[in-house]
Amino acid sequence: MFDKLKPDFTFGSYIEVTPEFLAEQGIKALLIDIDNTLAPYEQAEPDEKLFAWFSSLEENGIKAALISNNKTERVELFNKDLKLPAYPDAHKPCKKTLLIALGELGMDTKHTAVMGDQLFTDAYGGKHIGMRAIIVPPIKDKKTLFFRFKRALEKPIMKSYYREKNKNCEK
Repeated sequence: MFDKLKPDFTFGSYIEVTPEFLAEQGIKALLIDIDNTLAPYEQAEPDEKLFAWFSSLEENGIKAALISNNKTERVELFNKDLKLPAYPDAHKPCKKTLLIALGELGMDTKHTAVMGDQLFTDAYGGKHIGMRAIIVPPIKDKKTLFFRFKRALEKPIMKSYYREKNKNCEK
């Protein structure tokens, strides 16, 4: 089970996930979380840096969709000018919405990755249906007891991921 929680790749920010990297990995589509992955919760709409990043994906033939557990109003406002396929109330890690998004994008799990900031929703959601998972650190984490508890559970998994990654680099 822990393997399905571990990311395949980690980056310091979404901006570091380049079309070149995705192409090298054979990734032709990204299912992307919004909150704390692309923007903090209180940022209602994308900034220019985010528009430029999505443009670079599109220019390089990478499809993108927004997959969020947040409410419809939040996702629609954030996506108003991006005009991407968007799926609010996705109930990640449940696979239903992820599979719907794949179908509507015309993609398969082999050529699609999920990108987010949480192991238990984003990484597990994608990996248990065969996608690769890209994890970025949260932009601005919630401080509720629930989120602090969830982040505490993620720490040993991420330590194990980095330990394995470093061991593979030494070979």
